[in-house]
Amino acid sequence: MKNLAILISKTSTGTNLRAIRQAIKDKQLKARISVVISDTDKKLADYQVDYICLAGWKKIIPDWLIKNFPNKILNIHPGLIPDKLDGEVKNPDGTKALWNRGKYTVKAIKNFLDKKSTYAGSTVHFLSTKFDFGPVLDRCFEPILPGDTVESLYQRLKAKENKIYVKSLIKLCN
Repeated sequence: MKNLAILISKTSTGTNLRAIRQAIKDKQLKARISVVISDTDKKLADYQVDYICLAGWKKIIPDWLIKNFPNKILNIHPGLIPDKLDGEVKNPDGTKALWNRGKYTVKAIKNFLDKKSTYAGSTVHFLSTKFDFGPVLDRCFEPILPGDTVESLYQRLKAKENKIYVKSLIKLCN
């Protein structure tokens, strides 16, 4: 059984944590949550964990931590991270997907709308020392509908994010 550390922010909505907990309860995910850390409440080094799951964490993870947990720190990014730094992702309709590098949450969703993208999307990836980049585990796409607002688009995308985050953890832990 794998041990997970979940890093959350005091201002996050908690939907990723709820989705992970539900998948464990439903026995889809064979893992246990060893610790939930909010901002800087506890020292992560004090715990034995197999994976660290960023779930609304709003602080920059230091390079030393990434190097101590290579391909062990999962993040979900509201953008479509390419497989290579100079690469790109295509939306289901063939248009270029937005990476939204350096943008998160509301700013990223607003960027999809401002750029008149046909799809919004999110990427589950391992952290690397390159900002908003790392090995991709999964992606999801959500069509942008006429009349979408940041709130309506974010709500639909968040539901898909929760699913691909849990799906990625299931692949890693089961």
